Formats: sequence, C-alpha cells, structure tokens
Amino acid sequence: MARELFGTDWIKLEVIGNDDTLQPDVFGLVEAAGALARDGFKVFPYATEDLSVAERLQRAGCEVIMPWGAPIGSGQGLANVAALTSLRAYFPDIMLIIDAGIGAPSHAALAMELGYDAVLLNTAVAKAADPARMAEAFASVVKAGRLGFEAGLMPTRDMAVPSTPVAGTPFFDLD
Repeated sequence: MARELFGTDWIKLEVIGNDDTLQPDVFGLVEAAGALARDGFKVFPYATEDLSVAERLQRAGCEVIMPWGAPIGSGQGLANVAALTSLRAYFPDIMLIIDAGIGAPSHAALAMELGYDAVLLNTAVAKAADPARMAEAFASVVKAGRLGFEAGLMPTRDMAVPSTPVAGTPFFDLD
C-alpha cells in the first residue's frame, strides 16, 4: 500500500511488544524487517538501543536504525546515554535516528552531539502550549547539536585541566 499510495519504498516499522511501555518486540521486529527488506522496502525500524538488535536489523537489510531515546511519548529524553553512545560508535557509517522519548529541545541537542543523524519527534511539539515555537526551538538545537558534533566536542575528563597551561611558561617580574 505504501508503494501504491505514496510512491515510496520507505517504510517506518513498529512492532510493539508491550502495551504499557510501547517497547518494541525486538524478535518480531527483526523478522518483519527482514521480510520487508527482501520485498524491496527501505525499512526504518523503531528499536531499542540494544547493540545486538541493531546488528540483527542491519543483517536483515536495514540501512537505517531508529533506537528509542526512551518510551514513546514519555518525554524522558535519552534514558541510556551510554548505550546510545556505544551504538553510534559501533555503527559509524549507518544512519541512526533517535525515535521516541524526546521531550525537550536539550534532549534533541544531546542526541545530535552524540553523532546521531536526526531525531524523530511528535509529542514534544504537539503537546506544547505553542507548538510552532516549540518546533522552532527544536530546529535550532538540532542544528547546534550537529555543528557541535562536527566541530569536535571537548572530551570529558576525570580531573581538571587548565585552559591556559602554566607549566614551562616563563613568568616575568615587572618590579
């Protein structure tokens, strides 16, 4: 139907495994994604941030993977930053889109700073008091987050490091 009505082979795939959390059924997702990919579709699967699931989706033919940031409509942001960071590092050449859980513009900025290619959001804009302004806020931070990633963010450190090192720098006594 997608091909006939919309003239596209792109299809977003959601296989929901739990009605309360709307967490994907990762087993059914991989199976359905493989069937659709074999039928010529470009499948955009809504998945968890699990690395092994992403590997299976890629092997099933998915060129894009869309891990959740948090449960759909929860507004929690990126609930497992460490796993999402690992996913991006493990798949540097695959398009990764955060799908679900984004509630604030800062959540979208963080996703982009982690190197994600895009964020997909709905509830955060739709439920805002001023949806147009909220959409504008998201557009601004997505650009800023991506620019920060591309510029090369400063790495975090366990200890302080002076921004102007003084070791080996001569000091002059002006008296």
